[in-house]
Amino acid sequence: MSKLANKKIPSGLDPWNALRVHTDARIGLGRVGDGLPTARLLEFQMAHARARDSVHMAFKPDRVRSKLGSLGLPVLDVHSAASDRATYLQRPDLGRLLDDASHDTLSGHKGTYDVAFILADGLSARATHDHGADTLSLILDRLGDSWSIAPITLATQSRVGLGDEIGAALGAKLTVMLIGERPGLSSADSLGAYLTWGPKRGKSNADRNCVSNIRPAGLVPKKAAEKIAYLMLEARKLGLSGVALKDNSSNPALIDG
Repeated sequence: MSKLANKKIPSGLDPWNALRVHTDARIGLGRVGDGLPTARLLEFQMAHARARDSVHMAFKPDRVRSKLGSLGLPVLDVHSAASDRATYLQRPDLGRLLDDASHDTLSGHKGTYDVAFILADGLSARATHDHGADTLSLILDRLGDSWSIAPITLATQSRVGLGDEIGAALGAKLTVMLIGERPGLSSADSLGAYLTWGPKRGKSNADRNCVSNIRPAGLVPKKAAEKIAYLMLEARKLGLSGVALKDNSSNPALIDG
């Protein structure tokens, strides 16, 4: 059950209170002269601080690794060519490239795999810390035994495009990257999933499918895993992803029994 479903209607005479229980969005903020009421201004400043903290939060791969042990898959650490967080934020291009040590690490595990899963910090390490391992576990529960799975990679200072280099280096037909999304003022822990068939350097966002806003107060991990598993099966069956692959997971009539 989402956090929103557990909210209690705030007390008071404000008629917007009955609607606020259903959304994290800022609605009916009110005004005092030309400004916001103090309480709403402080709420905004707190949300902004949380979003900034999420962007700058250091990724802790061991925190994620400890949750992956029950999956029984090898786990590798990789790093982009952005040496630190400041460089990562200023040079998005470096976040899409592996550093030399990571190339060496992945080359020792190259094979022929159906899929490579990548858990990456992106712009919210908080999201990956909190939801990455659980979402991956739920995806694997839905795939069955017909998939050959590459070692899981934990990617630091990563942009979405880094998955292309990782997938190519491992020899995977498909990559699924679970990565922290840019925080909003009501969603500092939002995780995104990006699926790319035939990963290689130079792929564009048009070549990917995205499942966004994975978090308890958004698209809950269980529902996200169902959607991602469906897209993976379709990508493998059709040999494509991106704008050519349509998400019909919510239409039972179009899903093979």
